[in-house]
Amino acid sequence: MGERRERLQQWARQQLGWPQAQLEPASADASFRRYFRVRQRDSSYILMDAPPAQEDCAPFLRVTELLLELGLHVPRILARDAEHGFMLLSDLGSRLYLDELNEATVERLYGDALSALATLQSCAPLDCGLPPYGRVLLLSEMSLFRDWLLAKHLDLSLSEAEETGLRDSFRLLAESALQQPAVCVHRDFHSRNLMVCANHNPGILDYQDAVIGPVTYDLVSLLRDCYIAWPRARVERWALDYFELARQRGILRPDQATEQQFLRWFDWMGVQRHLKAAGIFARLNHRDAKPGYLQDIPRTLGYVSEVCAGYPELESLRMLTQRALAAL
Repeated sequence: MGERRERLQQWARQQLGWPQAQLEPASADASFRRYFRVRQRDSSYILMDAPPAQEDCAPFLRVTELLLELGLHVPRILARDAEHGFMLLSDLGSRLYLDELNEATVERLYGDALSALATLQSCAPLDCGLPPYGRVLLLSEMSLFRDWLLAKHLDLSLSEAEETGLRDSFRLLAESALQQPAVCVHRDFHSRNLMVCANHNPGILDYQDAVIGPVTYDLVSLLRDCYIAWPRARVERWALDYFELARQRGILRPDQATEQQFLRWFDWMGVQRHLKAAGIFARLNHRDAKPGYLQDIPRTLGYVSEVCAGYPELESLRMLTQRALAAL
């Protein structure tokens, strides 16, 4: 056992009064954070290890408080050691949405998730202190696709026309995102961050990067998940069902979007997110020695190619995505 894990275990024993408590790995994470579970008889807790040199816990604390105030099911912070980056959290269990989504469960599980999303979007005030999801951030995220997937992972050289087409596509996608009504955005609302819970489903994790941004961002994160795919027609039906729910809950005014406009926002937001995700998956491999996400790149780029095929403005991006898929 490493020195840091040993220190975390000793801290957990002191906080819980469990002198024999042992840590078990609880989940993998794409960041520097690590999570462990500690059990005794019928009690179970989660320990977060967030090295202060790499991870700032302040956003996690701030967003946890916000989501609890909204009545959403997130971990409660029971104790913390800011100096070392340790936190003791309530345990939402180990039943990932990803592991339990199937034809028999998907309507119920997505129904619960979309209800939670509507609460987040309708109840979180825009002046809650979260940073804006602005143009600079949107463009920098998409640049991960160019820098880490195309250049670093695939070693592709782009022609001048491809470079121009990529820049134009990035600009169009950012403008589409900025046109949308602003809401509180979880920013990673998908099947690996949602837990199936017997009560108050779903449990929600990994929300520390929340921002104020486009209304379709979390919706497309869930419905065009990088880790599980559903037929396009079904996804569009779910998206339009949420469009109606958003209008009923006051998230969207009747004059803000038609169904067609909402689906276009949804499609283009997904392209922006999936370009970012593909770049991050490549970066996790090359920078952080985490190759397990490489298997998700073809599915992620498949969404980009499929959506771009329906929009002539994104044809150059579709062709470049096809070139990347072939190189994979």
